[in-house]
Amino acid sequence: MKISVLAALLLTATALPAAAQSGPSAQEQMACRGDASKFCAEHIGKPPQMNACLRENKSKLSDSCRKVVEARGG
Repeated sequence: MKISVLAALLLTATALPAAAQSGPSAQEQMACRGDASKFCAEHIGKPPQMNACLRENKSKLSDSCRKVVEARGG
């Protein structure tokens, strides 16, 4: 499961808002790994849905993941 979440986060890099031209760093990916698994597991492998889910759950995210989402336009 951990590998699937990490793979989903890697794929998420292609679907981030245009304001964030580069993909997430390894540190950013690790910051959101647990939150992605906890709140958005059904969207693993679906980068646009994963990004939307993380934005929709922003108030529930860990501080570190929330900062990543906000920094990337969410």
